[in-house]
Amino acid sequence: RPELSPADGAWRRGDDAVARALMLIDQGLLAEQPLSALADRVHVGERQLRRLFVDRLGASPIGVHGTRRLLFAKQLLTETGLPVTEVALAAGFGSLRRFNATFLEAYGMAPRDVRKREPAASGTLSLRLNYRPPYDFAAMLDFLRGRALPGVEVVDADSYLRVVGDASAPGWLRVRAPRGDVHALMLELHDVPPARLLGVVERVRRMFDLDADPRAISAVLSRDARLRPLLRKRPGLRLPSGWDGFEIAVRAVVGQQVSVAAARTITSRLAQRFGAPLPDAFSALGLRHAFPAPDVIADADLGGVGLTTARAATIRGIAIALAEGRVDFRAERTLDDMVERWTALPGIGPWTAQYIALRALGHPDAFPAEDLVLQKHLPGNGTRLTAKALLARASDWRPWRGYAVIHLWRDATLAARSPSPPSPKARRTAPRTPA
Repeated sequence: RPELSPADGAWRRGDDAVARALMLIDQGLLAEQPLSALADRVHVGERQLRRLFVDRLGASPIGVHGTRRLLFAKQLLTETGLPVTEVALAAGFGSLRRFNATFLEAYGMAPRDVRKREPAASGTLSLRLNYRPPYDFAAMLDFLRGRALPGVEVVDADSYLRVVGDASAPGWLRVRAPRGDVHALMLELHDVPPARLLGVVERVRRMFDLDADPRAISAVLSRDARLRPLLRKRPGLRLPSGWDGFEIAVRAVVGQQVSVAAARTITSRLAQRFGAPLPDAFSALGLRHAFPAPDVIADADLGGVGLTTARAATIRGIAIALAEGRVDFRAERTLDDMVERWTALPGIGPWTAQYIALRALGHPDAFPAEDLVLQKHLPGNGTRLTAKALLARASDWRPWRGYAVIHLWRDATLAARSPSPPSPKARRTAPRTPA
C-alpha cells in the first residue's frame, strides 16, 4: 500500500486527482474499465494521470491496481482459510490460472505455498486492518454509539456490528480492536460472498478512516492555537464515516436543527417501519432489519415517524434524485462539485451537504460552517462566530478542516458531559456526601 509510506500525505486525500483516482481503484474500476475511463472520471488526461502516479507513488495506475489485488490475495491466504479459488475471485482475478501465474511472477512462489491455514469450512473470516498510529478507537466507537440505529447496527464498549448486503442474502460484520499492542483493527466477516470481500474491506477502511496520516494532519492543524491543545490531548481522533451514503443523507436531513438523540430516534423509526426484516437468526445479534433502500423511500408515506412535512419531502426528494443520477456518492467528486449538486435539491442547505460529505464520503476538508456547536465552541470564551467568520478562521486548516470539526465536536461533547464545578456559595451550602 504505497499510500501508507511516511512521506507527506496531504495530496493523498480530498480533491487531489491522484487521491480521487486511488479511491476509484480501491472500488475496482480498473478491474472492469481501461485507464482512459479512470482518467475521464477524475477529469485529467490519461498521460497526465500516469505521470502523476509515477511521480508520487513510483508506479502507474495499472501497477497500483495490480499490486493491491495481489496484496489483498496474500492477506487472505495468510490470515484466512479461504480456498485458493475463492481468494482469486475475491481479489478480482478472472481465472485461477491467471491468478496463479501473476502471483508466482510477483512473489516467486505459488499461492498455496504461502498458505498458513487449512481451507475454511464455515462462512466466517477474520482480517487485520492496519493503520498508522495513534488511533483512538474508543472515541470512534463513542461517536458511532451515539448515532447507532437500533436493529440496523450495534455498538458496544468494544466493537461495531452491522448487517451487510440486502435482506434477501444478508451477512454481517464486526469491527473490534485486537488484543495486544498491534496497530490494526480486527474485522470479522460472516457470510459475505468472496466477490464482495474487497469492496466490504475498503468500505470498512473508509468508515473507520484507517488510511489517515496523523502526522500530516497534525502538522497543519497544530498551527492554530485553539486546536493545538486538542490535538495534543486526542492525537488519535479520526473521521467517523457511515456505512451507507443514503443512510447518512437521511440522517443529515432528520438532524437539521434537532439534537443527536432526537435525530437517532426519528431515523430509527423510519428504518424500523420501512427496512426489510432480517432472518430470525440475526435477532440474537441485535440486528432486525436493513436500512430501507432509496427506491422504497421514494414512494413511502413518511408520516407518523416524527418528521415534519418539509423534511419528509426532502428525504423523498433525495431518494428520487439518487435514482435519477442528479446526486450521488461517487469518489471522484470534488467537494465543491458535490456540495453544488446536493444544495440544488430542495431542503438541502450548505450544512447538510457538508455533513453528508464529511460522514458519507469521509471527505477530509468538509466543513459545515453553519454548525452551531462549531460556532460556539471554537472561540472558547462564550462568544459565537458567524458562519462567515468561522470559514475565514478555518481557511488555514485546509485540506484537513474535517478533522478540526471532529476535534471540536469531541471536545464540546466531553465538556457537556463533565459537570460544571459548583459556585463558592453552592460549595458552602452543599450537603456532605455520605461515605
